[in-house]
Amino acid sequence: MRRKFPIKNEYLLAGAVVLLLLVGYRFAFKNTIIAWQMRSDLQAQLNRAADTRYQPGYLARKNRNLSNVVRQYQADTTGFRSNSINDIALMAEKQNAKLTEVPTPEPFYRSNELIIQKLGFEGDFFALTKLLRQLETTPGIGAVRSATYRAIGLHGNTDEQKKLILEVYIEIAK
Repeated sequence: MRRKFPIKNEYLLAGAVVLLLLVGYRFAFKNTIIAWQMRSDLQAQLNRAADTRYQPGYLARKNRNLSNVVRQYQADTTGFRSNSINDIALMAEKQNAKLTEVPTPEPFYRSNELIIQKLGFEGDFFALTKLLRQLETTPGIGAVRSATYRAIGLHGNTDEQKKLILEVYIEIAK
């Protein structure tokens, strides 16, 4: 018996390879290529959304916030020992506390950009806490770097008395 259409093995092998490539492309590579293109499109959209050129309000808000931070640290360093200390003493008196200690600034608290000034206050806890809050929110005197409450005992004739001291370090930009 003779075949009417003889098929050579080379053509059969080539057809099987082409068919296998088409099936492989359809089930594996096509979805991978589509996912890769979708990822690159989404990444481009994300980059456009994060670009500040498309968000001009962002730069304005950022500059305004940075200016507020810098303004909080600024104070007149030449007049700090006279004007600002007088203002701080008046604030303390209004809060029923008193400014007890203003030591000269120590050299290791100074840098080219900042000065750290220590201030000591005396009074009751609530008055000192209100004063601390007012020091933190008042512009033009510097920023409160740290605050420490201490109770110091005084030995009297018969009983022991204690007074509360607040030590505040204020940081000032030159």
